[in-house]
Order: sequence, then structure tokens, then C-alpha cells
Amino acid sequence: MKLRPPSSKWAARALFFALAAAACLAQDVGLRPDNVAAVVKQMDGRVSVMRGSVPWALGTGDSVKPREVIVTGPDGSAVFQVNDGSTFWVFPNSRVTFRNDYSPSNLLDVIIGKIKVHIQRWGGQPNNTSISTPTAVISVRGTTFDVDVDPQDDSTFVAVDEGEVHVKHLLMYNERPRVLRDGDQIRVYRNVPLAKARIDKGAVAERAGRALMDAFYTLARAGSGRTGGAGGGPTIPGGRGPVGDTGSGGDSGSTPAPPPPGAPPPPPPQ
Repeated sequence: MKLRPPSSKWAARALFFALAAAACLAQDVGLRPDNVAAVVKQMDGRVSVMRGSVPWALGTGDSVKPREVIVTGPDGSAVFQVNDGSTFWVFPNSRVTFRNDYSPSNLLDVIIGKIKVHIQRWGGQPNNTSISTPTAVISVRGTTFDVDVDPQDDSTFVAVDEGEVHVKHLLMYNERPRVLRDGDQIRVYRNVPLAKARIDKGAVAERAGRALMDAFYTLARAGSGRTGGAGGGPTIPGGRGPVGDTGSGGDSGSTPAPPPPGAPPPPPPQ
């Protein structure tokens, strides 16, 4: 059974210190409207929200409402923050739904792809919430962890950096949940009872640290002033219209003009 190593605790803490600093640039989270599920804090590359069947480009400071689907392209990643201060990092090639049933306890449905979650705790009190995937339900009270859904078989990989999560099989209702703590990781398969899944504690910290720092570098690039449409992929409008819109709300998405020709060669010697 193949498991990937979880992110190292020190690197996760460094990441979320950075996220906390970025959050200070926005208004107080307690002042946001109740119908706003999440606000984009940092982003890079192609990140869109589905409104109907149309993908709309997002930019830093834009909001996502309950039941809206976030889609990231192969170069896209974004950090979102919700009203209670919790944050979610959505990685490339992912598709997630915020508050699919409007309940505060149902935070995210991960359809495919990878997220990193930090659930904020206030005054040491639990912050009960859950995240669903095609094969698992992850219940948390305040912690930092990864969720990765494999598009090939819908299997769900869960790795805990810090805190405690309860993982339950979505399709086998009578099974008891498994408890994961600091450094634990597990993979949930569609047709395999959770009782038979092995909780792996053998983290390879060096590889995990490298992977997280690569992602941290992506966030640092976004924090340097690159917002919606920035990145190595195609340019998209900056968060105010549908992807491909050629109106005044953003770039046209067309191929940039070629550079001017170089200076002419010197004349031949006389």
C-alpha cells in the first residue's frame, strides 16, 4: 500500500506564519458578510470559480460563496481564508467546493486534487468542522493537515502535520473512524475497509520539507505582487469576468506581441 510522507511540522508552522502575515493585509475577518464562504488571500497562476457552467477568474481579495466550485489549473494555487480565520491552500489541478450544504460544519468537498488546511482554534476551544472526499470524511477540531484525492481511483490520502483528525470511510457506514495525530498518514480506498488501512508513522522529513518549501516558494512569488493571471500559464482576466472575456475587466488572453527586431548589422568594410 503506497503512502506518501506527510509534511514536516516545522515547515508547516513556517508556512502558516506566512499565511497569518498575509491575512493582516485584509480587513478584519469578523466584518465580512455571512454569505461569504472564503476570501482569496494569495494566489498564483490560473484559479477560477465556476458560476453556472462558466469559469470566472479570481484575484486576490475576491470572495467565494457557499456551494461555488474552485478550480485550479496546472500552474494555479491559492490560499483562501474563511470568517473564523481558518485557511485553505488549494494546489494545482484541484477542484473543491466550499460549504456544499451551507453548514458551517461542512467546510470543503474535495473532488480531486490536493489541499492543505489549517483550522483555527479560538481560546483553545475546539472548532468542529469536516471535509469530505469521494471516499472519506475527515472531522477536525483545530489542526493542520493535507488531503489529496487521486483522480485515478478516488482514493484519499490524509497526512497530519499537527493536531488530531478523525477519518471515516464515506462508503462503508458501519466502520469506526480512525484517529490520526501528529505525523500520521493514511490512504482510504473505495473498496477497502478502513479497518484494514495502515496508519503510517514513518515520515521522511527531508522529502516532505522539500515539497512544502517548493510550495512555500510559490506563495512567496504570489506575495510579491503577482495576483490573478500571474504565473507561467496563459494569462486570464484579473478576477472580474469570465475566463476568456476580452472586455475592459482584464487582459484579452491573446498571444503577446513579438519583441522588436534587433539592430541592423553594420555595413560591410569599404
